[in-house]
Amino acid sequence: MRILALAWEFPPRIIGGISRHVAELYPEVVKRGHEVHLITVAVENEPLETIADGIYVHRIDVEKNHDFFQWVVQMNINMSKFARDFLAQNPIDLVHAHDWLVEETAIAITTELQIPLVATIHATEYGRCNGIHNDTQRYIHQKEIKLTQSAQRVIVCSEYMRGELQRALDCPASKTDVVYNGLSVERWKNITDAHQIPFDRLALREQYAKPEEAIIYYVGRITFEKGIYVLLNAMPKVIAAMGDRVRLVIIGTGDAYSILLQRQAWDLGIYHKVLFTGFMADADLWKFQTIASCAVFPSLYEPFGIVALESFAAKIPLVVSNTGGLPEVVRHGFTGIVTLVNDANSLADGIIRVLSDREYGQSLVNNAQTDLKERFAWDRLAAQTESVFLKVLKT
Repeated sequence: MRILALAWEFPPRIIGGISRHVAELYPEVVKRGHEVHLITVAVENEPLETIADGIYVHRIDVEKNHDFFQWVVQMNINMSKFARDFLAQNPIDLVHAHDWLVEETAIAITTELQIPLVATIHATEYGRCNGIHNDTQRYIHQKEIKLTQSAQRVIVCSEYMRGELQRALDCPASKTDVVYNGLSVERWKNITDAHQIPFDRLALREQYAKPEEAIIYYVGRITFEKGIYVLLNAMPKVIAAMGDRVRLVIIGTGDAYSILLQRQAWDLGIYHKVLFTGFMADADLWKFQTIASCAVFPSLYEPFGIVALESFAAKIPLVVSNTGGLPEVVRHGFTGIVTLVNDANSLADGIIRVLSDREYGQSLVNNAQTDLKERFAWDRLAAQTESVFLKVLKT
C-alpha cells in the first residue's frame, strides 16, 4: 500500500500525543512493506523534505497567527494545495488522518480523488470538556463529527473511546476499530538505559527528597482534566499513613493552573511536601524515575494514558484512576492499582498499598514488563492498523 498520512505535529514538533504516536506507528507500517508519505507542519531548522525512519516526510510552511483557529484554516489550505500537487504525480491507495485539525484536507482530497479515508481520533472535545458548552467547543465538535462521518473506518486507542465516539459523535461501533497506543523499542531502551548508566543517584535524590522519604510523582500536562487536585487531596492521608516519610513531585507545565494547585497544597498544609518542577526533559525524567517509588495518574479524562506505559518501562509501581482507557492499560492488582475516579480516599489507599508493600509493588512491576512486550509493542499494533487499511481497500 501507498499511504498518505496527515498530522499537524511530528517530531521534533511535539505538542500532544499525536506526534509520538505517528513517529512510532509508521516506521513499523513501513517495515511491513508499505510506503508512507506524511504531510505535516514545518519546523525551524528541519528540512521540508526528508526520510525519517522510512517515512517520507513533507513539511509545509504555515505563517504564524495569534488566532489558533485561523492558523488551522491556513494549515489546511497549504496542506490541501501540497497534497493535490503531490498526488498529481504520486498516486496513493488511502489517506490516514489524525484528529480534527486536518479534517478539511482529509475530506477535500479523498472526495475529489475518490480515495478511501481512515481517521484516527485520539481524543474528543466532548471528553476533554465533559460536554460541549460554548461555540469554540461546538466548532471542534462539528469537525470531529464530519471527519468520522466521512471516513470509511475510524481507529481509536481504547474500548472506552469506541463508546465515547458512539455517545458523543454518533459514530457506530461497527465502523470503529480499537488499536492501542504503544511504546517504541527505542523509547523503552532509553528509559531502561537510564536505570543502568552509573550516575550519582544519592545526589539526584537529595534534589527532591530527604533520604527517608519515598518519592511519589505525577508527570504530564498540568490541567484540570488530569485530576492533580485529587492527588493533592489524597496526600494528607498518605503522609499520615507513611509517618511523614513521603514527598510528592509534580512534573509538567501549565502555569496558570499550576499556581492554583500550589495554593491548594498550601491550604491543605502540605506545601512543604510537594515540589512543582515545571518542564523536565526526557533524559532528566528517565534519571528521575530511577529514584522514584510510585507513579500516580489520577485523571478525570484519559483516552489511553501513554504515561502509564512509560512508567511500566521505568519499572515504577503505578496507581491510576478508573477513567477512560486507563483500566484497559493498567490491569488492577496485576500491573498496577486502579482506583475510583475523583476519589481522594480511594487514591490514597492505592498509593499507601504500593508504598507499604514493596514485594507487592515489585510483582506489579514484573507483570507490567510482560504486558509491554505482549500488548503494547508497536510491531503488533502496526499489524492491527494494517488490517484496518486492508479492510477499507477491500470494501
